[in-house]
Amino acid sequence: HVQLVESGGGLVQPGGSLNLSCVATGKTNVLNCMGWFRQAPGKEREGVAVITRIHGGTEYADSVKGRFTISQDNSEKTVYLQMNSLKPEDTAMYYCAAENGISWPILSRASYHYWGQGTQVTVS
Repeated sequence: HVQLVESGGGLVQPGGSLNLSCVATGKTNVLNCMGWFRQAPGKEREGVAVITRIHGGTEYADSVKGRFTISQDNSEKTVYLQMNSLKPEDTAMYYCAAENGISWPILSRASYHYWGQGTQVTVS
């Protein structure tokens, strides 16, 4: 069993920055990929950024490339999402996700089975 807890969300002005954190607890040694998804009101949950724990390979949504950076702290079982140049359209609930059945960075919601409760990001 794996538990994911996000933190770092909040209210920020357009052009500002936020850093999200996701801490994994439980049987974390089986995890191969972790990442971030987001869901805005009236929209589908979409992949934002994912990272493989072994190789550190990453994948980003086109909408955040060049602005967001995902990274990990292997010893602390923590994944981060540095969000720069934030836009109002980035406003959403951001969810941390993890999976042990894949070993490559896939931006597909269906590929992930462990989810956090989410942290709200509002850009206004």
